[in-house]
Amino acid sequence: MSSLDAWREASKVLCVRLDTIGDILMTTPAMRALNESSLGRSLTLLTSTAGSAIAPLVPDVDAVITYDAPWMKSTGPHADSAPEHALIQRLRRESFDAAVIFTVYSQSPLPAALLCHLAGIPLRLAHCHENPYGLLSTWLPDPEPERLVRHEVRRQLDLVAAGGCFTADERLSLRLPGGSVDRVRRVLRKHGVDVSRPWLLIHPGATAPSRRYPPESFAVVARLLAQDGGYQVLFTGTALEHKLIASIQSQAAIFSFNPAGDVNPAGIFNLAGALHLGELAALIAHAPVLITNNTGPAHIAAAVGTPVVDIYALTNPQHVPWQVPHRVLSHDVPCKYCYKSTCPEGHHHCLRLIRPARVVRATFSLLAETAASHGARRGVFA
Repeated sequence: MSSLDAWREASKVLCVRLDTIGDILMTTPAMRALNESSLGRSLTLLTSTAGSAIAPLVPDVDAVITYDAPWMKSTGPHADSAPEHALIQRLRRESFDAAVIFTVYSQSPLPAALLCHLAGIPLRLAHCHENPYGLLSTWLPDPEPERLVRHEVRRQLDLVAAGGCFTADERLSLRLPGGSVDRVRRVLRKHGVDVSRPWLLIHPGATAPSRRYPPESFAVVARLLAQDGGYQVLFTGTALEHKLIASIQSQAAIFSFNPAGDVNPAGIFNLAGALHLGELAALIAHAPVLITNNTGPAHIAAAVGTPVVDIYALTNPQHVPWQVPHRVLSHDVPCKYCYKSTCPEGHHHCLRLIRPARVVRATFSLLAETAASHGARRGVFA
């Protein structure tokens, strides 16, 4: 049996993606290709604790195994090898026919390949810079970054193509959980958002400090959008980002009185911690535009078709919004594509030198370009 025949007959496939939300979303077209290339195939996603949060919203994933790998940047070393032994035993019990190991080019697939080999998974596919010999049954020599640099989505589509798997639909995919729109409607009402008036979203956080636009710049953006555009500005984030957004509100320094007599920033709302991930996805899905950094919500927006103004740190070039109307804003710097979570130069010029007025102009331009869909998107919460 040829390698491609073996892949076509693999009915139970393990997809290894040990990163976070955005990385998993950028892998969804490749997972769709795996599913569409074999009738009755089931996919199990092996991912990190952080990545598992988005897994229930991915249509092509049938089951999830959570594992925080010690060779990943966000995890660090384990006290012992017990988690690895337990994972090997679980994978062996599952009797997978094949495993696809999805990585960015700076990550090695070999630790995951070894676990899959020890678990008895016969077909193992990955990009790899060095010769993996028997650890991978299907080895795609990694051309990045020496020969080319691809978008992350294209990289993973190229990988599964080596196993004979293709799709005509290369969009990101995400399904909204049932009842999420009703729950978001209640949250907006509770926070005093007037859904009959124009509104838009800003998500100011990002896991890596090197990818965060300065809070004071976001404050100016919010003030200009509220004053010059008449938009209600809804800030989203985790509960840990409540103070960050409160400081942005304070710096925006726009105040008015609501009917109850409470003092609130005029048209600027802090929704940090108010939404679960599925509800955040529902809010993004019905926003006319999302303004954010290079972070997970930018890819949620791409998956649900919401236009994105991406204030994009030049840490890497592969993660810009995929197949959705967008504006990518950066300030060119000699140190670009550093691939660092913390700015090695300490100046953050690729973000800090992007003027807020430029962000606002890009937002108005994108809103004008996509105006036909605004009413229908916003009106769902009315």
